[in-house]
Amino acid sequence: MKILITGASGFIGSFIVEEALRRGFETWAGVRKSSSRRYLSDPRIHFIDLDFSSEDRLAQALDGHDFDYVVHAAGVTKCLSAADFMRVNYQGTVNLVNAILRLKMPMRRFVYLSSLSVFGAIREEQPYQEITEHDTPRPNTAYGRSKLKAEQFLDSIGNEFNYIVLRPTGVYGPREKDYFLMAKSIKQHVDFSVGFQRQDITFVYVMDVVQAVFLALDHGMSGRKYFLSDGNVYQSSTFSDYLHQALGRPWWIRVKAPIWVLRLVTLAGEHVGRMTHRMTALNNDKFNILKQRNWRCDIEPACDELGYHPHYDLRKGVAEAVAWYEENHWL
Repeated sequence: MKILITGASGFIGSFIVEEALRRGFETWAGVRKSSSRRYLSDPRIHFIDLDFSSEDRLAQALDGHDFDYVVHAAGVTKCLSAADFMRVNYQGTVNLVNAILRLKMPMRRFVYLSSLSVFGAIREEQPYQEITEHDTPRPNTAYGRSKLKAEQFLDSIGNEFNYIVLRPTGVYGPREKDYFLMAKSIKQHVDFSVGFQRQDITFVYVMDVVQAVFLALDHGMSGRKYFLSDGNVYQSSTFSDYLHQALGRPWWIRVKAPIWVLRLVTLAGEHVGRMTHRMTALNNDKFNILKQRNWRCDIEPACDELGYHPHYDLRKGVAEAVAWYEENHWL
């Protein structure tokens, strides 16, 4: 079986590539010429340069490749503008799918990695309830809006295109850089959080996302969308607590600031980003993500229809991630 994995040089994509090789797939890594291949050193990997800005160039690159499966993990989580999110996450998906359709590729399934963020801040009244597939998405971030629009495009194609959408919550693990900053801060003795209202958070370890990807290749009905988490709900301090334990319990100061402080910091971050033309983690999307109080989601459909069963709870996953950060001298 022949599989194409876009975004192969990224955090999640690189793990999907490794699992595809382990399962014996003829594995093609979709990358850009400028992409790092740090985690793509296995000689069995075939590389294909993909330019998502052009349907024509994608069709040219894919011509002659009859992939059995395509996993679309390419995308961006931080951009300087909402237009950039739409250009990469939405239009890039449109261009890829249209190129595949143009070539009449006899593909068995297309798996799209979306996000829980397509729903935004819903079911925020306490007691918080799980977000389900029957809820109406109201994304409150440019990232979430771009992912939702890509989902809606897939929905518009019709029965001629066999696809499944995965909507993971916050994904963490080795090689991940945003949650890593929390570990780095705690090692430097400061744990910073915002907001005093209860926050219910969900997480999913990267290898459980990979598990779901390969289950989705041959299970579930075309057009279905599945939430992914580890099945548990955590409070806002739990991730920090487990990081602290995994780091050997260094002395620390826990700082909790009101939401308006975060608003000022992210506004400043947005301004600096525009002035320097560099992406920053401190932006308007980050403000809305951290302000959101309810990240519960219903994974029962993924369990029932895909056979998905998460193997990592947060304590186990954080311990493995921190061990990797230390072994690779990130910490």
